[in-house]
Amino acid sequence: MSAPEITVTEWPAPRGYANGRFGEGRPVHVAGQIGWDEHRKFVAGGLAPQFGKALDNVLAVIRAAGGAPEDIASMTVFVTDVDEYRRGQSLLAPVWRERMGRHYPAMALVAVSALVEPEAVVEIQAVAYVGGTP
Repeated sequence: MSAPEITVTEWPAPRGYANGRFGEGRPVHVAGQIGWDEHRKFVAGGLAPQFGKALDNVLAVIRAAGGAPEDIASMTVFVTDVDEYRRGQSLLAPVWRERMGRHYPAMALVAVSALVEPEAVVEIQAVAYVGGTP
Protein backbone atom coordinates (compact mmCIF):
# COMPACT_ATOMS: atom_id res chain seq x y z
CA MET A 1 0.00 0.00 0.00
CA SER A 2 1.41 3.36 -0.97
CA ALA A 3 -1.31 5.40 0.76
CA PRO A 4 -1.15 4.69 4.52
CA GLU A 5 -3.86 6.13 6.75
CA ILE A 6 -3.46 9.21 8.92
CA THR A 7 -5.24 9.06 12.26
CA VAL A 8 -6.11 11.82 14.71
CA THR A 9 -5.95 10.07 18.06
CA GLU A 10 -8.32 12.51 19.77
CA TRP A 11 -11.12 11.88 17.23
CA PRO A 12 -13.49 8.91 17.07
CA ALA A 13 -12.49 6.31 14.48
CA PRO A 14 -14.09 7.06 11.10
CA ARG A 15 -16.54 4.50 9.72
CA GLY A 16 -16.48 3.84 5.98
CA TYR A 17 -13.77 6.39 5.19
CA ALA A 18 -10.37 7.62 6.37
CA ASN A 19 -9.82 11.16 7.62
CA GLY A 20 -6.59 11.33 5.63
CA ARG A 21 -3.92 9.29 3.87
CA PHE A 22 -0.29 9.82 2.98
CA GLY A 23 0.78 9.21 -0.59
CA GLU A 24 4.07 7.82 -1.83
CA GLY A 25 4.74 6.96 -5.45
CA ARG A 26 3.44 8.26 -8.75
CA PRO A 27 0.12 10.11 -8.35
CA VAL A 28 -2.73 8.79 -10.47
CA HIS A 29 -5.69 11.14 -10.86
CA VAL A 30 -8.74 9.21 -12.01
CA ALA A 31 -11.40 11.18 -13.87
CA GLY A 32 -15.00 10.83 -12.78
CA GLN A 33 -16.18 7.34 -13.64
CA ILE A 34 -19.83 6.40 -14.04
CA GLY A 35 -21.76 3.14 -14.06
CA TRP A 36 -21.46 2.15 -17.69
CA ASP A 37 -19.48 -0.52 -19.50
CA GLU A 38 -16.95 -0.27 -22.32
CA HIS A 39 -19.86 0.11 -24.79
CA ARG A 40 -21.31 3.03 -22.79
CA LYS A 41 -24.23 0.89 -21.70
CA PHE A 42 -25.43 1.54 -18.16
CA VAL A 43 -25.97 -1.30 -15.74
CA ALA A 44 -29.59 -1.67 -14.66
CA GLY A 45 -30.92 -1.55 -11.13
CA GLY A 46 -30.24 1.91 -9.77
CA LEU A 47 -27.63 3.24 -7.39
CA ALA A 48 -25.98 0.09 -5.99
CA PRO A 49 -25.28 -1.56 -9.37
CA GLN A 50 -24.13 1.73 -10.90
CA PHE A 51 -21.94 2.40 -7.85
CA GLY A 52 -20.33 -1.03 -8.31
CA LYS A 53 -19.69 -0.49 -12.00
CA ALA A 54 -18.34 3.04 -11.44
CA LEU A 55 -16.01 1.65 -8.77
CA ASP A 56 -14.95 -1.13 -11.17
CA ASN A 57 -14.12 1.56 -13.72
CA VAL A 58 -12.04 3.51 -11.18
CA LEU A 59 -10.18 0.31 -10.29
CA ALA A 60 -9.58 -0.47 -13.98
CA VAL A 61 -7.74 2.85 -14.35
CA ILE A 62 -5.74 2.24 -11.14
CA ARG A 63 -4.79 -1.28 -12.28
CA ALA A 64 -3.85 0.00 -15.77
CA ALA A 65 -1.42 2.34 -13.97
CA GLY A 66 0.07 -0.63 -12.11
CA GLY A 67 -1.77 -0.04 -8.84
CA ALA A 68 -4.20 -1.79 -6.54
CA PRO A 69 -7.27 -0.70 -4.55
CA GLU A 70 -5.08 -0.08 -1.48
CA ASP A 71 -3.19 2.62 -3.38
CA ILE A 72 -6.26 4.86 -3.53
CA ALA A 73 -5.71 7.79 -1.17
CA SER A 74 -8.82 9.85 -1.79
CA MET A 75 -12.18 9.53 -3.46
CA THR A 76 -15.10 11.82 -4.17
CA VAL A 77 -18.48 10.24 -4.83
CA PHE A 78 -21.16 12.32 -6.54
CA VAL A 79 -24.78 11.11 -6.29
CA THR A 80 -27.94 12.53 -7.80
CA ASP A 81 -30.15 11.32 -4.92
CA VAL A 82 -28.59 11.52 -1.47
CA ASP A 83 -31.72 10.06 0.13
CA GLU A 84 -31.39 6.96 -2.06
CA TYR A 85 -27.75 6.76 -0.96
CA ARG A 86 -28.74 6.92 2.72
CA ARG A 87 -31.49 4.32 2.27
CA GLY A 88 -29.22 2.05 0.22
CA GLN A 89 -26.16 1.91 2.47
CA SER A 90 -26.86 -1.72 3.38
CA LEU A 91 -26.78 -2.53 -0.36
CA LEU A 92 -23.64 -0.48 -0.99
CA ALA A 93 -21.56 -2.04 1.80
CA PRO A 94 -21.18 -5.48 0.15
CA VAL A 95 -20.46 -3.82 -3.21
CA TRP A 96 -17.63 -1.89 -1.53
CA ARG A 97 -16.20 -4.85 0.39
CA GLU A 98 -16.16 -7.07 -2.72
CA ARG A 99 -13.93 -4.56 -4.52
CA MET A 100 -12.08 -2.64 -1.81
CA GLY A 101 -12.05 -5.00 1.17
CA ARG A 102 -11.47 -2.98 4.33
CA HIS A 103 -9.53 -0.21 2.59
CA TYR A 104 -11.17 3.19 2.99
CA PRO A 105 -9.71 6.27 1.27
CA ALA A 106 -10.17 9.81 2.52
CA MET A 107 -13.64 10.39 1.09
CA ALA A 108 -16.32 12.93 0.39
CA LEU A 109 -19.89 12.34 -0.77
CA VAL A 110 -21.48 15.18 -2.74
CA ALA A 111 -25.13 15.44 -3.75
CA VAL A 112 -25.59 16.97 -7.20
CA SER A 113 -28.72 17.81 -9.16
CA ALA A 114 -27.56 15.92 -12.25
CA LEU A 115 -24.55 14.37 -13.97
CA VAL A 116 -23.53 14.94 -17.60
CA GLU A 117 -24.89 11.55 -18.73
CA PRO A 118 -28.64 11.62 -18.04
CA GLU A 119 -28.82 7.94 -16.99
CA ALA A 120 -25.95 8.26 -14.49
CA VAL A 121 -26.90 8.38 -10.81
CA VAL A 122 -23.35 8.17 -9.41
CA GLU A 123 -19.88 9.33 -10.44
CA ILE A 124 -16.61 8.53 -8.65
CA GLN A 125 -13.36 10.46 -8.89
CA ALA A 126 -10.18 9.23 -7.16
CA VAL A 127 -6.50 9.88 -6.50
CA ALA A 128 -4.04 7.04 -5.95
CA TYR A 129 -0.29 6.74 -5.40
CA VAL A 130 1.27 3.86 -7.33
CA GLY A 131 4.69 2.32 -6.92
CA GLY A 132 5.67 3.80 -3.59
CA THR A 133 6.73 2.06 -0.42
CA PRO A 134 4.73 2.82 2.72
